[in-house]
Amino acid sequence: MIPRLETERLILRGYRPEDFEAFAAFMADPDVTRYLHGQPMARPDAWRLLAASIGHWTLRGYGTWAVERKSDGAFIGRAGLVNPEGWPGLEVGWTLGKPYWGHGYATEAARASLHYAFLTQPIDQMISCIDPANEASQAVALRLGESKGACRDIVIGGKAYAADIWSISRAEWRAQSA
Repeated sequence: MIPRLETERLILRGYRPEDFEAFAAFMADPDVTRYLHGQPMARPDAWRLLAASIGHWTLRGYGTWAVERKSDGAFIGRAGLVNPEGWPGLEVGWTLGKPYWGHGYATEAARASLHYAFLTQPIDQMISCIDPANEASQAVALRLGESKGACRDIVIGGKAYAADIWSISRAEWRAQSA
């Protein structure tokens, strides 16, 4: 049910049970979670997040992929399409484990996800909800061709978080893909 995508260096695929250990470790890292929900995630919460990510495919017909590095088969994080109830729009998002930062993997995986979204979904724009202090993700959004929009609160687990809403229209995506 979850399609497999390939880029030059990555495979975006469905999650496997063996991905959980690395996923839980990434989500327990305060540097990884700083801009997601402000604090490290306990293993049971990481399990629920992973299960929700898988369930998103059933409920919406799209979701996030496990991101695997082709060179060694390492599970390096997640990327894909996010749109939980109450979200400001269809989002392209990414979360990588800290050892995989700074190699262009987030941009590569997010670009493939964005391409998939515009090819398969009847939408006029894609967004990315980015913490105003998250300069690394802002740089990814810029490389994707997104523009920074208004800051608004988004609610996760009953708590409001400030997020800049970055976006790219279908026409902008088409122009940069040509």
